[in-house]
Amino acid sequence: MIVRRIDALTDQQIDELAGILVAVVDQGASIGFLPPLPVDDAKEYWRGLPKPSICLIVAERAGQILGTAQLELAMKFNGRHRAEVNKVLVHPGCQRQGIGRRLMTEIENVARAEGRTLLHLDTREGDPSNDVYRALGWIEAGRIPLWARSASGTLDGTVLYYKIIE
Repeated sequence: MIVRRIDALTDQQIDELAGILVAVVDQGASIGFLPPLPVDDAKEYWRGLPKPSICLIVAERAGQILGTAQLELAMKFNGRHRAEVNKVLVHPGCQRQGIGRRLMTEIENVARAEGRTLLHLDTREGDPSNDVYRALGWIEAGRIPLWARSASGTLDGTVLYYKIIE
């Protein structure tokens, strides 16, 4: 498996990423979208990436994208030491194979290369991702109730994490 930063997306990569996005949203992931997510909407989302403030990381096997993550660089003058981790997605058929961990390791490498020393992220309260982030050394900073609407219509809490990297 290869995990790398991508600076531009091909149409094929957009199709693959759209498929992953639709699949994880259908699975119930809390990543800013609600099911059913139309494929055209997912493709449109990916067409806007990457951009100067968002670094896009992909995990590939045999030339096919299995997962992705984003590092959103703070652009304010007083925040250029920090970045937010977003959209850590692994295709449902490839989960629990260490791909998410590999993506998070590469996120840290990219952050260092970009001169970022403080990372933060949020994830839905109770999701398995909480265990992964804690196992990777992320520190819980707090919780916010009623943060995001789920597909069922309920409002779920979010857990905020941070990690200081050298």
